Parts: sequence; C-alpha cells; structure tokens
Amino acid sequence: MAQVHGWLFRIAFVCLACLSAAPQASAATPLDVILNEENASKKIITAPTIDDLSFLRRLSVDMIGRIPTLDEIKEYEAWPAAERRGMLVDKLLKADGFADRWTVFMADLLRIRTNSDGGAAEMAFVHKSVKEGMPYDVLCQQLITAVGKAGKIPEVGFVLNDNADPMALAGTAAQVFMGVRIACAQCHDHPFDVWTREQFYGMAAYFGKTQRREIDFTKSVYAIETDGTRVKWPPEGLAPEAERKAMIPAFPFDLKLDAAAPQQEVRLVALRKAQADELARIESGKSASLDELLTAASTKVQSNNFGKTEQFDVAGEAKKAARDLKVDKDLYNQSQLRSELARYITHPRNRYFSRAFVNRVWADLMGRGIVEPIDDFSDNNPPSHDKTLNYLADEFVAGGYDLRNIIKLVVMSDAYQRGHLYEVELQQRKASEEAFAANPVRRMLAETMFDSVVAAGHLFAQKHAAGDNLKTIKEIVQVPVDLEGKPAAGSILTQLQGQGTGAAMGAAMGGGAMAAATGGGGSYDLESAIEVDFNAVLAMAKKDEPKVEQMMVSEEDQSARMLAEEQGRRKKYIDQVVERQIDDNPVFASAMRMASPAPPAHFLRVFGQPARDQLGDHRDHSPSMRQALMMLNGKMTHEASRVGKLEPIYPLLVGKKADLDAAVKLAYREILTREPSGDELADAKSVIAEAATPVDGMADLRWVLFNSHEFRFVP
Repeated sequence: MAQVHGWLFRIAFVCLACLSAAPQASAATPLDVILNEENASKKIITAPTIDDLSFLRRLSVDMIGRIPTLDEIKEYEAWPAAERRGMLVDKLLKADGFADRWTVFMADLLRIRTNSDGGAAEMAFVHKSVKEGMPYDVLCQQLITAVGKAGKIPEVGFVLNDNADPMALAGTAAQVFMGVRIACAQCHDHPFDVWTREQFYGMAAYFGKTQRREIDFTKSVYAIETDGTRVKWPPEGLAPEAERKAMIPAFPFDLKLDAAAPQQEVRLVALRKAQADELARIESGKSASLDELLTAASTKVQSNNFGKTEQFDVAGEAKKAARDLKVDKDLYNQSQLRSELARYITHPRNRYFSRAFVNRVWADLMGRGIVEPIDDFSDNNPPSHDKTLNYLADEFVAGGYDLRNIIKLVVMSDAYQRGHLYEVELQQRKASEEAFAANPVRRMLAETMFDSVVAAGHLFAQKHAAGDNLKTIKEIVQVPVDLEGKPAAGSILTQLQGQGTGAAMGAAMGGGAMAAATGGGGSYDLESAIEVDFNAVLAMAKKDEPKVEQMMVSEEDQSARMLAEEQGRRKKYIDQVVERQIDDNPVFASAMRMASPAPPAHFLRVFGQPARDQLGDHRDHSPSMRQALMMLNGKMTHEASRVGKLEPIYPLLVGKKADLDAAVKLAYREILTREPSGDELADAKSVIAEAATPVDGMADLRWVLFNSHEFRFVP
C-alpha cells in the first residue's frame, strides 16, 4: 500500500455535517404525533430530515446489516421520489438479509452462544423463526417450555444456556423477557426496588423441576423435568432442612386478569381468530398460495387457561416433538410449571413483556431506549416518553407480536428519519437527542461494519482473476507419526498440501453444519471465523435418534473405547514445516452467520460484540485504539481496498475506457453511498496520482474511505 500523506486525513475524517439535508417530512405518523405531544413543553431543537441517499444507507444498515450495493442504489434512485422511502422499507422487510441482521439482535437479547449446549441449533431455530415471521410471543413460549436433547430440540438451548439452574433462569426470564432485574432479590429483598426474596423464589419455583442431564457414554445433553423441585422455602441456612418445603410457584407481576380486556388484547384476539379462520379455509381444501400456507401454518390457535386465545399450541407442539424423538419418556416429561409461566410472561396484559421488547427495538434503531438501561424497568427508572412507549407496546400486541410490523412503525416515523445536530451547544444537543428530536451519532454494529467492508470491497465473491495472486507460504503443523517416525497416512499434513488455510480447516471439520469462514491464506488476520450453516444445523436436528436403551453399551465395548482413547493420547507428534503455493484471492463470509460470540481478539469482539455470558452484558460502542489499528492494518480492510480485475471499477482505471473521475465517483458511491464534492474529487485524484499506478492509487483512496468516520457511523 503506497504511503498516504497526512493531509489526506481531512478526507478520512470528513465532517458528517457536510452532507446535504432534505426538507422536513410532510406528514407525521401517529407515533410522531404522540412523541411530539410529549415533547411540547421541552425546549429542544429538531434536526432536519436526512436526504434520500442517507436514508437508503441508514435503513440498509439497520434492516439488512450492510450498506447498499451499487445496483441497490441505482434501483432506489429510479423509484418515484415521493414513494421511494416506503418502497424501500417494504423491500427490505422481505429481503434475505433481514433475518440475518435481526437474528443478531435476537442473539444478543437471548444471550445465544453457539458453543454452548444446543447453542448453534438455538441460533438456527431463531433465524428460521425471524425469517418465517413467527410471532415473538410464540417464540418465547417455545424457548421457556422446551424439553429434550440439545441440538435435537433447538429451543432447549435457552434453558441449557444457564445450565438449567432455576435461580439463574428466574433472573434470566425476568430480565430478558420483561426487562426487570429481579435477580437482585435472590439473596435479600431488592435494596432499590419492590421485589422481595420470597417473590424471587416464587419465580424460580417455575424452573424448580428443570434439570440438565448428560448421558455419560454418548455425552448427549438433555433438559428434563423431574418430579421433585430444587427450590425450597425458607432459603438454605435460614431454617433446618427438615422444615424447608417445596416453594409454591407464584408469578410476581399483577396481570389484572379480572378486569375487562384492554383494546390491544381485543384486537389481538380478533386478529388471531381471523388467522384461525383462514387456516380452516385452507385446510378445508380450497386453493391457497404458498404464502397463505406459510402464514397460516404458524397461526393455529387454542384456548388457554385465561379463557383467551393463543396463537400457538405450545404444549401440543412440544408433545408432538417428544413423540417424534422416539426416546424414553423420562427424558421428555413436559413441564406444566414452565408452560404456565410462559403463558403469564407472554400474556397480552403483561405490560412488561411488550414494553420491554419494543423498547429494545426502539433503542436498536434510534440509538437509545425510551427506558435506559434497556433492561431496567422499575418505578425508580421511569420511561422518558411513557405514552410513546405504551403506543408502541399496544401496537405490538394488537399486531400479533410481529417484529416486522413494529420495525416498520419506527422506521417510517419522522423521528427515525431525522439527522444529527452538530453546531449546537453540547447540553442542547443532548436534550434534543434524549427527546428523539435528533438522532445521536451511532456506530454500525460490529457485524454490520464487517459485512459493509466486505460488500463495498467486493469480497463476498472472488474479485481477482485466477492466478493473479500466487504466493508461497510456509506453515508449521503438528502431525502424528507412525512407529518409524514418519507422518501417518491420511494425517492433516496430507490434507494441507495444496490447500488454502480455509479449505484445510473445512476439510478437517468435515464440512457439515459448521465450516471455516476465512478471508484467505494469511495467518495475520483477525477476521476469520467459523460459519454456521443454519439450514444444515436444523436438518441434522431432524434426523432420527436411537432409543435411550440403544445408546447403552456393554462393559467390553466401553473398555475397548477407553483403550482406543488412551492409545490416541499416547500417539507421538512432530512439527513439520509445510510449504505450499496458494492463490491469495480471498472470499469472506457474512459476519451474521459466524459462530458467536467470536474469540476475544476477533474483529467482532473488538468492535463491541458482547460475550453473552452474563445478564446485562450489552454491546460496547466506545471507541478504542485496537479498533483503529484493526481498520488501519487489518487483512479485511487491506483486501477490500485492493482493486481486482473482476470489479466494475477496474476498467475505469486501466485501458482505453479509463475515466478517473468516474472511478472516484464509483468508489464514493460504493463505500459512502454518495457522490464526492468538487474538493473531494480533486483530492482523490491527487491521491491516485501519487501512486505508482492508478490501480494502486485507487487502493490508497479506498483505504482512506474505509477508515473515515463517515464510513463507520450511521448517517
């Protein structure tokens, strides 16, 4: 990479305020009307509405997890100006990338770890649920109530993530699904809130019969229900063991079930009755489209214990899954207690459930929640805009707990489409942002930034011609040796010969549901990871499983297995230097499909992906020197900056049709989603002229653009 002069950083750190702004939006939505009413008495400055290309970039980042491509920009600009924003929203709600992007959101919410028991299957299940539009209350019911084998029943990953510990699960269920930090009452009455220790134990008692069980020989892990409970009252140490009794489960939140149904519940019941009627029509033999079948398949209703209607037969579906598993029933006893808890948590009158979720969605799209922190709903921490939050929650319930509906409600509002405030005093800007009259400057999510670099750098597919980047590399590998000290036949050494690192990793893992997602043959990059094939994971879960008694083996078989394992441990290994030639033509996988959380030093973790091992472990958006160094020196940024012969920008730099102005404009559109200004065009051409060739110069320019604030932050 050619040297870049210091003055060029005025391109790299271009002020976002220089972007042009469009006129204010013409018609306020009902959401805006309520928000504006709550802001009426506040002395705030309202930011102007962002221009069309900024809206395209912001919405693409938020809804499909990457910046728009050149073709998507052209399509958007061809639509009628007065309709293009609404058309874009509808298009992206149906896009393939929507499920990937919002699975990341759900994985943060549910603390999914693909390396935990059943974690990969749970992630795949959540992705499928988002893609197919499973209502959020149905999804939560299945996660709370599931029993069975990790991986075979994807939903049990939620319970097993906390090792089926009733105390941990009580705190998790309250904080994740309702935004209430009741876990602080586990050891004593909550010091700052209304929750008592006895209420916490009553919540934990719903999980009291849930246990994690591992089959010794097969190492299969199950979430099971036992007859006895592990949750007793009074707590251990406060009474003799003989006096401690099984704690009676008690939901600590008043749902006001004796009162008349609120309007949002009435609308929900009517919606689901209509869906049930449509399902009955389809099942009666009348013709229906594929979309109708898919929609109706997830809307079967039943009567619940509250005399209302639910969208999904949780207990019935779980029993069917257990019958399909064909294993001993003691591992698949259904949890009546957890089924009851799931109904309480997801009940339309549980305001905590609906308010907590829409607050998280609002925070994700707007840069801050109406309640902050987003999982700390308390009388001591009231929402900044109570009526706005209630409106969102009511529409979420009435619309059938549809994620897409609530996202559309937010992104079509004036509030979402407002820009930033720059040239105002700090306290005034903060007041406007807290009132949602201006959008705070927020950085892309780690996964979104990763995919945006890959997309703009044309790294989702090979961009160099075959043989253009041949290089010889040396690696030290450890290989087993035979009795004569020679590498054993079929060892990883033979697999490595002639293969790139990513291919060798994939071969070593046997392909399947998880395979290497690497950026090439170099060993200095921190962007490679393991990619999870969601479809393959779910397909594996559907395979038949032998009965439990068939898993058992004789003592002789166990002894033979132990002997083989011992011999494997005694096997000798030697270090071998492997020299091989690779074609360094890297292809990067989407960060949305990577096993997560990534290792601590990985790009995603450096840019804030949480470890998901503790409650309240949210994304860290603070800047750091490691982030700057990773963008300045990382392999992914380097490869994205390089110009490949298969890219559309190449013929604008080389040959008879070379057009430097057009090449610079193309680079700006692909990386920053806008045209360069006159000064920027002149500076860019100077950068290119400084390099040995126009191709090298364009690589320098693109490196500068990737390292700009404008690229990293949402417009």
